[in-house]
Amino acid sequence: MSVPLYQAKAEFFRMLGHPLRIRVLELLQAGPMPVRDLLAATGVEPSALSQQLAVLRRSGIVTSRRDGATVVYALAGGDVAELLGAARRILTEVLTGQHALLAELQGEATA
Repeated sequence: MSVPLYQAKAEFFRMLGHPLRIRVLELLQAGPMPVRDLLAATGVEPSALSQQLAVLRRSGIVTSRRDGATVVYALAGGDVAELLGAARRILTEVLTGQHALLAELQGEATA
């Protein structure tokens, strides 16, 4: 039995639902990065990064290749960067709306 499309989409968005995974994806938008650079940029323990990279790799959203003793990660495609850009735009709109509402509430409190 196949998984309904909406369920597959929900699982995809759940996979994105971790702050470290989002940070790694944002970092990889600049291009492939070795694990040591990802560690330096995120400031997390190697085991935590390894666990999250494994999730991203299993999902097919990132790829890895070995370059000698170094493992280099990259986004699997440009669509990931587009998705992150869309998320950034949506979040900006949401937060702008919340800021406007907060300003309105603060104005009422002083009236």
